Amino acid sequence: MQQNQSQPFDVVVLGEILVEVATDDPFGHGVPARLGISGDALNVAASAAAAGARVGLLAVLTDDDLGQAIARRIAELGISTALLRFRKGQQGVYLVHSDPDGQREFSYARSGSVGSTLSPDDVDPAVFATAGAVVASGIACAISESSRAAVAKAASLSGRFVFDPNFRPRLSSAADAASGLEALAPQAFLVTPSFPGETSALLKCASAEDAAARLRDLGAANVAVTCGAEGVRLLEGLESLWIDAIPAPAVVDQTGAGDAFVGTLTARVVLGDTLAEAARYGAAAASLVVGGKGGTGFIPSFEQTRAHAQEAIRGGELSSHA
Repeated sequence: MQQNQSQPFDVVVLGEILVEVATDDPFGHGVPARLGISGDALNVAASAAAAGARVGLLAVLTDDDLGQAIARRIAELGISTALLRFRKGQQGVYLVHSDPDGQREFSYARSGSVGSTLSPDDVDPAVFATAGAVVASGIACAISESSRAAVAKAASLSGRFVFDPNFRPRLSSAADAASGLEALAPQAFLVTPSFPGETSALLKCASAEDAAARLRDLGAANVAVTCGAEGVRLLEGLESLWIDAIPAPAVVDQTGAGDAFVGTLTARVVLGDTLAEAARYGAAAASLVVGGKGGTGFIPSFEQTRAHAQEAIRGGELSSHA
């Protein structure tokens, strides 16, 4: 899907795309595997597109057949390929094993990947300043200094910047990730840390409420603290709301659930929903994507997401309260 560049994107996502090698059995010689395309930036972009947004994805791919194959998959997901960059290098790869409960074991080969060459020069001010929202994560900040600078530039240009800390101890120290979060929070329309892992490691907060307040004090306009299967603590300005999670119809693989929440929420806010409404749709999408295998194994349409959210309301499973 090629975006008409005379028309601004609703959502622009930037980050690294990875080749996903998924197995049902523990890693080992001769274990059957399934090849896929994933990475948090792609997962977010795919969910935003499925939620109805016009989406651009800024990422660097290899200048070869693999890079072209990844670009085709990006287009299949309804995402514009107009912002992609192609360079010589090695595509980042990760292996993932998911057990029947959806828990995952990862192994990465991404050091020096072509995706890590993302730089401020790749961030077109005309694209990022006119986008309805821009989304980036702590992973993009951690893979290289140039990528971190690209995120900083994108945040400075955006009128609605969404930041998911997505802290990965294998990529950066907690101190570095916390420093990056503190630098970007004042420019953020929304920050989406997870509780308890990220809120404890990066903010030294023992509760979702304290973490939301801390990020507001750092300058974030709004905060959505995701609390796994429990729900989301949403701080919109000074108003605090609790949004219940929706039980998943099936759990196959939890990869991409948080990304689906962020992508769906961002898209729906840009398209006119309130932040609370958008967060409910994000929770619904997150509970559906775990029924597929891989980061983009199942991306629900907005019709499916909306129906799932409405069904939960009718069943009394979804509510919001202070």
